[in-house]
Amino acid sequence: MASPLTVIGFNEINFDYIKYYNAQGKLPNLKTLLDKHPLTESVSESEYKLLEPWIQWVTVQTGKSYSEHQIFRLGDITDRKDLAQIFEKVESRGKKVGVVSPFNADNRLDQPAFFVPDPWTKTPASGSKLIQALSKAVHQLVNDNASEKVSKKSLLAVLQSMIKYVPPSRYTHYLKLVKDRKLPGVKAIILDSLLADVFISLKANHKPDMSWLFLNAGAHIQHHYLFNSAAYDGDLENPEWYCPKGYDPLLRVLEEYDSTVGRAIASGDRIMILTGLHQKPHRHSTYYWRLKTHEKFLQAIGLGDYTRVLPRMSRDFLVEFDTEAAASSAEDVLTSYRCEQDEKQIFEVDNRGNSLFVELVYDKNIAEDMSIVSPDHPRVDGFKNHVAFVAIKNGEHDGIGYIVSTFDNGLSKRVPLAEVHDALLAAV
Repeated sequence: MASPLTVIGFNEINFDYIKYYNAQGKLPNLKTLLDKHPLTESVSESEYKLLEPWIQWVTVQTGKSYSEHQIFRLGDITDRKDLAQIFEKVESRGKKVGVVSPFNADNRLDQPAFFVPDPWTKTPASGSKLIQALSKAVHQLVNDNASEKVSKKSLLAVLQSMIKYVPPSRYTHYLKLVKDRKLPGVKAIILDSLLADVFISLKANHKPDMSWLFLNAGAHIQHHYLFNSAAYDGDLENPEWYCPKGYDPLLRVLEEYDSTVGRAIASGDRIMILTGLHQKPHRHSTYYWRLKTHEKFLQAIGLGDYTRVLPRMSRDFLVEFDTEAAASSAEDVLTSYRCEQDEKQIFEVDNRGNSLFVELVYDKNIAEDMSIVSPDHPRVDGFKNHVAFVAIKNGEHDGIGYIVSTFDNGLSKRVPLAEVHDALLAAV
């Protein structure tokens, strides 16, 4: 009988960088894995706007390309019950499934070993009261990261989870991370580290036939701090105030992932690592901004006829309405705003009928005196007071992803990404 299958998502990780660090004598578990087992490249979409991880992971989880599944936004999977996901397919075969932070996935399992949703998708967690509290805490911490808000309830859930799920042998590791928490990327590494420890503990206790862990800190770090990596050979540099010279956040997160892989392999499970796609260096100076308090800003521009606002990743948010007419009117308001100084557009809007998916697309540095204006709606002076700086873009998406496993997964050297779904089903 085959051993259980563990799937680990290294979201968007560029394996060329892993190979670079391996050549420097680092990442021993990943080096052994790559030395012993073939690396498969996956091919996803050709249109750049479709090279988003929340699209690619739906492709992995459903076995359908974008043209078939048509999921374009993070969180939209919850409205598509017609799309069968790998999790419930495996369960329907009488297998037990445990999942931590699957990207853009809906919890439809009847009897999950555990299910902790990603921080952006509105679907229930399955597990103990502590697991459900941790899921809510992760959602709050991630979505309020730009404004650095941490509720007491979230902090308590995180501390209780660390006591229950983190082995004492790793306490020193966490103390060092907490000590360095103000360094770029470290808070994201703490989150991935905790999710990995929770996952490993739950997996050991519940022994699912298929377990699934999604890790996003590496994607975040490549996206925002790649220029600081020793593996980057381009000409762009991050400002010293943004990321100190000589500090390599990418190496730090990959060392964390290397440890996770080592512990997963030690469990005796068969392991498959997936990336969905990867990142390559960005070639321009691009700033990311996020609204601090969405409701307060919408009030400032006179937009109040909505039912709720849901923050998404980074600079995106969803606004819901009772009627399509109200949504259309709000779309006109949001898309009318421009920076007074350079006339660049502030927002782009995807109108979905009764809701708007809004992106804050202004990508320049925002000065203290910047104002945004609209021909027919209230002027907003001091726009910088309404936004939090998120990052300077360092990495951008590339449609090639990577797959490596500790067993013969049946995949050739290069495959369409959708084929990974069938390889996973066959492996279970």
